[in-house]
Amino acid sequence: MGVISTVLGLFGFGFGFSSGIVIGYYFFIYFQPTNVKDVEVRPLVEYDSNSLDGILPEIPMWVKNPDYDRVDWLNRFLELMWPNLNKVLDAVDYSDAICRMAQDIAKPIIAENCEKYKIDSVEFETLTLGSLPPTFQGMKVYITDEKELIMEPSLKWAANPNITVVAKAYGLKATVQIVDLQVFASPRITLKPLVPTFPCFANISVSLMEKPHVDFGLKLFGADLMAIPVLYKFVQDTIKKQVGNMYLWPKTLEVPIMDPSKASKRPVGILLVKVVRAQNLKKKDLLGKSDPYAKLKMTDDKLPSKKTSVKRSNLNPEWNEDFKFVVTDPENQSLEVDVFDWEQAWLPLFMKSAVGKHEKMGMNMVLLKELPPEETKVLTLNLLKTMDPNDIQNEKSRGQIILEATYKPFKEEDMEKESVDGVDEVQKAPDNTPAGGGLLFVVVHEAQDLEGKHHTNPYAKIIFKGEEKKTKVIKKNRDPRWEDEFEFVCEEPPTNDKLHVEVLSKAGKKGILHGKVRYSTRNAWPLIGLEALGYIDISLADVISNKRINEKFHLIDSKNGQIQIELQWRTS
Repeated sequence: MGVISTVLGLFGFGFGFSSGIVIGYYFFIYFQPTNVKDVEVRPLVEYDSNSLDGILPEIPMWVKNPDYDRVDWLNRFLELMWPNLNKVLDAVDYSDAICRMAQDIAKPIIAENCEKYKIDSVEFETLTLGSLPPTFQGMKVYITDEKELIMEPSLKWAANPNITVVAKAYGLKATVQIVDLQVFASPRITLKPLVPTFPCFANISVSLMEKPHVDFGLKLFGADLMAIPVLYKFVQDTIKKQVGNMYLWPKTLEVPIMDPSKASKRPVGILLVKVVRAQNLKKKDLLGKSDPYAKLKMTDDKLPSKKTSVKRSNLNPEWNEDFKFVVTDPENQSLEVDVFDWEQAWLPLFMKSAVGKHEKMGMNMVLLKELPPEETKVLTLNLLKTMDPNDIQNEKSRGQIILEATYKPFKEEDMEKESVDGVDEVQKAPDNTPAGGGLLFVVVHEAQDLEGKHHTNPYAKIIFKGEEKKTKVIKKNRDPRWEDEFEFVCEEPPTNDKLHVEVLSKAGKKGILHGKVRYSTRNAWPLIGLEALGYIDISLADVISNKRINEKFHLIDSKNGQIQIELQWRTS
């Protein structure tokens, strides 16, 4: 009897369990209600207080929070472009790429759960965006002093995508379709750094400011598995936990767009050049010998050329003079070397261009990519008429110039770190720079509330240890934005030095004709047609100790004027 009772009990349990599964599947999953009514739309004034409390979460952020702006234009743009986007994806067959991207994002979640539940693999078979675009309920934009754009949109997406996932376990294969996807999220999107190359930013960083709401249906054999309460809660908790662990602020999802060092032409090294001597130069003067000097300039560099001293009446001059150049693109940049015969103008100044012009004795170029890093290379360059290899005049001997060139790149790990983190990270100077030496990097961002009495065509002038550099002129603007960058190579840390920055306004033709004369705030000499708008002397001690500062300074001799300057000290 005991055996029979056990067998009957097991049979009853199996029959009851199977019957319960079938009946539950039919009534709660397979059977769909038919008495579904359309949503009734009523004005808010007709709702009572309890009903209003229930719909408050659905009110757009631009209504609840004054920091958020309406972006109806963006929603309209997405509404019009979304069908075309799907057509483009289908035509170009981007489905595989989208599946791979989704696979990469979901890989940590899948890997953890596959190992836990003994699942062999989970793969995306199809993935399309559906016909319903996301809706932005508002957007908040942050204003910072850095080269970045920070946006916080409030996003809601009730989508009808076609997502099919194939799971394999224990030798069996199951195909699950994801339907009725809903995503409510508040991401923070940072475009950084901003660069002067399309698409104008080098990296996208995405963080979730709060845990997102994700809801969807899982169809297996035509039935919605998410209708099972226990499974629904488990899936919801798992998604929120995993997404929060990966992307909840301060954690971010980094999407690199381009190399910021190449896009913004950031310094990647220093070229040390020693002009040793020239030999067998051909004289250009009918009477006597020539007076040679050399000019050196980096290609793709807007800075003026650097010159050696003039050697009087000498066709085999020796200079032994050192120069330093900042390198931004060693693969494509070259050092251009020109030798001139110096001529002193003997006619009035306005006729100098006709009579006192220095005559070129020859030229040549040094390709930076041919210089081995960290090695001093002695170069003997034949002087040519032009750099055209087909020019028959280059066959004529014009002498030679001897140089010593050393290319010192920045450390590779520092360059990689900057390419990921953007411009906030400070690069390092080469290992073999002079003891304590480095590079002072200056970025003149913008000025505000400049006050010109006669005209406002501002530009900034930077003076450091007698070396003077200028930004471009912005015409008729009290709030100019320059974003100009300058470099100063230093033999030692300028701890006790100051950087003098002066903002001037350049007069137009009328101002010059009217004879407006202003005096420099730094010197007592007159500035014809210029008007001083203010100046500032920045102590470099903080820059040396902190490696980087980015601040707004109040201009001296200006009522409300400010200027924003970024300084970096890059050392070995």
